[in-house]
Amino acid sequence: MQFGRTYEEFEVGAVYKHWPGKTVTEYDDHLFCLLTMNHHPLHMDTNYAEKTTDFGKNVVVGNYIYSLLLGMSVPDVSGKAIANLEIESLKHVAPTFHGDTIYGETTVLDKTPSRSKNDRGIVYVETKGYKQDGTLVCVFRRKVMVPTETYIKERGGEQPGRPAPSN
Repeated sequence: MQFGRTYEEFEVGAVYKHWPGKTVTEYDDHLFCLLTMNHHPLHMDTNYAEKTTDFGKNVVVGNYIYSLLLGMSVPDVSGKAIANLEIESLKHVAPTFHGDTIYGETTVLDKTPSRSKNDRGIVYVETKGYKQDGTLVCVFRRKVMVPTETYIKERGGEQPGRPAPSN
């Protein structure tokens, strides 16, 4: 199973479709809100949402959707990352509700070798999240520092911290 990519493996224009998707439950949304201390009633109070909002129901907190998409992208984008350097932009385009299923895809926008170290590079990507009906719900752009093949080889291979099987 591939887990991330080296600098050489990224191609500008490549699109990675992240699978599987994730159906967002009320529990997911409430747990994320509680963990991050976001107690806005739009997310937590069904009575409030039904009676006082344009949506008539709870809206999933946007940062959960962003975090979900970021996590979905790890095996394709940042699984080998040295560091996530920057989230350049984050747009919540449409609301997500309990029961919606989120799917993501990431496009490689650019890549540049590191100016200070020749064993790494910077990959610039855009990730988009869609609901099951194709509605775009979230878009973000980020820069990720990833290793070159040389970096991986010099550190003992793909998973140098993983113990070798004994026979």
